[in-house]
Parts: sequence; C-alpha cells; structure tokens
Amino acid sequence: MDPRTAVPLRILPVLLAMLLLLAAPTIGAQAKELDLTTHAVPLNHTAPEQTHIGRLTWRGGIEISSSYKKFGGISGLLISADGTSLTTVTDSGFWLTATIVHDANGFLTGLADAQFKRLRGTNGKPVKGKFNQDAEAMTEMADGSIVVAYERNHRIWRYSPGENPLRSKAKPLPAPAGLEDLSNNRGVEALVTLADDSILALAEGKDADTITPGFLWRGGAWAQLRYQRTGNYRPSGAARLPNGDLLILERRYTLLQGVGIRLVRVPAAAVVAGALLQPVEVARLLPPLTIDNMEAIDVVQNERGETLVYLFSDDNFSIIQRTLLLMFAFEE
Repeated sequence: MDPRTAVPLRILPVLLAMLLLLAAPTIGAQAKELDLTTHAVPLNHTAPEQTHIGRLTWRGGIEISSSYKKFGGISGLLISADGTSLTTVTDSGFWLTATIVHDANGFLTGLADAQFKRLRGTNGKPVKGKFNQDAEAMTEMADGSIVVAYERNHRIWRYSPGENPLRSKAKPLPAPAGLEDLSNNRGVEALVTLADDSILALAEGKDADTITPGFLWRGGAWAQLRYQRTGNYRPSGAARLPNGDLLILERRYTLLQGVGIRLVRVPAAAVVAGALLQPVEVARLLPPLTIDNMEAIDVVQNERGETLVYLFSDDNFSIIQRTLLLMFAFEE
C-alpha cells in the first residue's frame, strides 16, 4: 500500500463510526423497532375481582411504556379483523403497529413486534411541527385505505391501500364546510366508517357547547349533522358494531371533575344529513376503575361471535398519565 494514500490507524475508528452512523436506519428511512414494556392492570385496583361495568365484561388490560421519548399520545386505533394486530396514530405525527398478545383464554396480555414511524404528508415527506402533525382519529375504508383526521391545521387525509397504508403519501379529502371554524384544539376527534362505506366525523366542540358539530361523507360529498353532548363529556373516538350501529367513546378530563369515560350507542339508521344524534349510554367508567385520557376505540368480532371492544389512552406525554390498552367483551 502506498503510504501516501494510507489512512492513519488512529483515525480508522472515527471513520468507521461515521460509516456506521450513515448506514444506520433512521425513523425517516424505515420503521423504528420499539422496545415496549407492558404489564397487566386490573379493571379495578381496589376490587380486583370486578369484571363487569355496564354492558362491558373485562378481557384484560395493559399499561405500556417505552424508553423512546416520542412514544405516547395515542389518539386513533384500528384492530385487524382477526384481532391479532393493531395500528394507531399519535398526536405527535407518528403511526404505530404491533402484534397483540393474548393468553390461552383470549385475554389481552401484551404487545410484540412494535414498529414506529412518522406519518407522511401530501408531498410524501414526514409531517413536522405540532400545527401539522396532530393526528386525532383514524378509520379504515372498504378498499383498505386509511383516513386520518388532523386538528390544529384541520384537515382529513386518505392513505392508499397496501400492506400498511400509512407508509404511503397522503391524499387530501375535500374539507367539509365548517371544518375551518373549529377551534385550534377542538377539532375532529372521532372517525368511523359506516356499513355503506360513508364516514362519520365528530368534533369535540367548544367547552360551552351542549351540541357538537359532525360531518357525514356520503356519495362523494360532505353534509353536516350534530351530536348531543352530556355534561363535560366529548366524543373522542368511534367504532362500528357488527350490526352497523356505532359505539362512541366519550371522554371527560377536567381539573374539577377528573377523568371519566362514557361508551354510548348510536343507531346506524340515525346517521343522516342534518340529524341530531342522541347517543344512549351503555357503560360509564370512573375511578377507581383503570382509566386515563381514553381517546381511541375499535371493535372486532372474534371466531366465537363475541364483540370485543379495545380502548387506548393518550398520555399527553405527561409523567402523571399512563398509556393504557384495555379490552372488553360487549353485551349486544
């Protein structure tokens, strides 16, 4: 080797480290494998024997944590039809996929094989900045595409079908009239696909509102409708039951009243343009039950014909809150 072109031995470790750094996968290049830690939680820590609340029967729950600081803020949820995996979006602009672990009795016990990556914008690049990345709800269409609602910069985007649609470039849906009038942090929080492949979108609404705005995508156009609120509870997620009716997750989180969760039902036939949706409560979860800022819900039917409800919480990246995934059987 010509000594004039040889690399001094003392700088070889530095060059090697630089090459490894350049070659290392990044969250912008491919999905990050998350080191999730989970442990089981009871329905009621003061009465571990409790297994029922309203029309819900406990099927297990877990608290989830990770050393990765960007993990958290779960705000939308999809469970695969066979109940073996999940996909979520976060209000910091990421998506998460994971395998759901169940025990021999079908109870939820953990998550595995978690992948984590930034959502893409209409230019195919990762969405950045809180104003643009605040994903709050998601739903799956009949063709396998995924629709995501964002707030702050209020918009609704569709991601093309594929093995994981959220890896694709976003395509904007037309904005419904009135979407731009929603306040900064009171945008669309619930999205659900109806049996006819139309979409219902529900906003949180202002604090003083007793009725919150909603939007119905049907026949290639948006129409407006309204949703009746109860007290300080606001819609934060929605899913479709096997018979086509809707199960709406409502969340209350105030300094004076604390956290509270309602699950309510809306008949499919009631979801028409111009309607005032008046939900009927099927369960109310309050402390000491294991709850937090629950923002995401999905429903699947297992091979035994049971209707299973999954609830996910948004920890707001706060040390006093938790990321929880809860599972229930729903009594029709």
